[in-house]
Amino acid sequence: MTRYCISNESSAVSLELTGVAGHQKELLEAFQMCQEGTCSCPTDEYQNVASMTVDADESRIAVRLEAKPGAKLDVSEIESCLDYTIGGVEPAR
Repeated sequence: MTRYCISNESSAVSLELTGVAGHQKELLEAFQMCQEGTCSCPTDEYQNVASMTVDADESRIAVRLEAKPGAKLDVSEIESCLDYTIGGVEPAR
């Protein structure tokens, strides 16, 4: 079961997803869509994102979102996106 932790900084948000075994490929594909601005997340928070970096190994995925100058990232909206993305690749819990 995938779990995540969010760290909020002044102009960035860092995410760490653990327990990704078995779903890593699908999650990375979903994050790629987010990077391209083609995801179907139920929020428009991506409009505040200047850059997104993704780093992964076999047991975790780390994502860093940098806000556009003058913008602030809304952690609750990012949580909604994560819940939506994880829910799309994992069976209902």
